[in-house]
Amino acid sequence: MAMIKIGTRGSKLALWQANYFASLLQDNDMESEIKIIKTKGDVAKNLSFDKIEGKGFFTKEIEDALLNKTIDVAVHSLKDLPTQSPEGLVTAGLSDRANPSDILLINPESFENDQPFKLRKNAVVGTSSQRRKGLIKYYRPDVGIKDIRGNVPTRIKKLREKEFDAIIIARAGVDRIDADLTKLETLTLNPREFVPAPGQGIVAFQTREENIELRKTLGKLTDKKLIETTNVERRILQQMGGGCHMPLGAYCVKDNNGYLHVWACFAEDWKHPLRFVQYSASTDHELAETIVKKLKNDTTI
Repeated sequence: MAMIKIGTRGSKLALWQANYFASLLQDNDMESEIKIIKTKGDVAKNLSFDKIEGKGFFTKEIEDALLNKTIDVAVHSLKDLPTQSPEGLVTAGLSDRANPSDILLINPESFENDQPFKLRKNAVVGTSSQRRKGLIKYYRPDVGIKDIRGNVPTRIKKLREKEFDAIIIARAGVDRIDADLTKLETLTLNPREFVPAPGQGIVAFQTREENIELRKTLGKLTDKKLIETTNVERRILQQMGGGCHMPLGAYCVKDNNGYLHVWACFAEDWKHPLRFVQYSASTDHELAETIVKKLKNDTTI
């Protein structure tokens, strides 16, 4: 197979993901090179994440490069990838799942051990995710919310500069780039309570539908059990209308006995009360559909 051209965003985390994928190819005796592509989400720094995540703002330009055949594989954070690929493209592989949890990073002077989430009363928390806003306000109604933009190191820098008492970001991103958290208090949030975004902690490998040989290779790299649980999360996202304009979390795991367990949350707006669902089943048949009906409070089930 010829040299595989990998398309990615240029942030430290995105480059980690691209290099991780390149190492997987190398382990399979395949050579690759990385091409950095700027997306609308990288350029539109005046928009908060709740306006742009999940609607292709971090993926469209990379997908266009795939369709134009200037790259062979696009590497995305799965939670940024719309549930419907453009015609001619497929998500052909997934990474192993890193820790799917969110993590709360707290300035030491705002840390109070006897308070929920270890946050002082009326603390200001930085996040632009509707889901995270809704969840932190659900558990700590007293805190203030302030939008934050930038990659992981930039957001941590803003926290250190006292723009916030705390920030909430994905644990996987912090771990993957080995972010400097010295002198910050940290609290990893239980994904069964502080429900993560669908697909959080997973890297997706997207290619052209016509590239059968490469699709087979990418498929071999993927844990089949992960495909099953991720599909449940992504179907919930799709059937709820997709995107980040609503607070929506979905997390699915499969136990050693083959049972699937799902935790999900949803509200029309982050200022509205969240509805939580926990449901288990022996099969994924109609599982996402059942969760969606419960999230919508559909009494017909």
